[in-house]
Amino acid sequence: MSAPVRPTSEGARNLRRRYQRIAPVYDLLDLPFEYGRYREIRPLLFQGLSGRLLDAGVGTGRNMPFYPSGSEVVGIDLSPAMLERAEARRALSPASVQLTEMDISRLTFPDAFFDAAIATFVFCTLPDELQVPALRELGRVVRPQGTIRLLDYTRPRGRIRRLITQLWEPWVGWAYGAHFNRQTEQFISEAGLVLTSAHFVVDDLIRLVEAKPAR
Repeated sequence: MSAPVRPTSEGARNLRRRYQRIAPVYDLLDLPFEYGRYREIRPLLFQGLSGRLLDAGVGTGRNMPFYPSGSEVVGIDLSPAMLERAEARRALSPASVQLTEMDISRLTFPDAFFDAAIATFVFCTLPDELQVPALRELGRVVRPQGTIRLLDYTRPRGRIRRLITQLWEPWVGWAYGAHFNRQTEQFISEAGLVLTSAHFVVDDLIRLVEAKPAR
């Protein structure tokens, strides 16, 4: 790992504390979802990607088995405890992997450093004030015409599933800092990105959004 870059905003510091706390049991809590739905949709994040990739919010490294073979991946996360668990999964990756502690809204990489960036269930945890800074940073570090893909929860429209998410929300808010009502797509243009596609990959609950830098 390279030298850590600690968060400076209160919202990011709160997230860091939350994931430091939950890291020891994170994989256990996520296990039913990982094998019930996530493992089927994670490969969608990497279809057609190659070269130098940023996994922003790498967490415990669940994406690693799906990294494109031969690519170079940098995984960042706010929480060193989560990164320790990701380190244990490095051997599962067909790509070379570097892990570092960093805030998605304050990336230290040069402009246009990556061919693509992905973020898995990250933006549903970011408070509104960090949405545009984080999107803008992804756009800055991805090369012109590069790809940015976001996989995230949304508020479902169906009555029954909407009711279920309302019941879940106090728990996922406390445990993960996640909410179903983040409006990340609405911030894409403000962040200097161009929306290229957006569609649901699990019912009307999980959405895959693709964008590129406007430059």
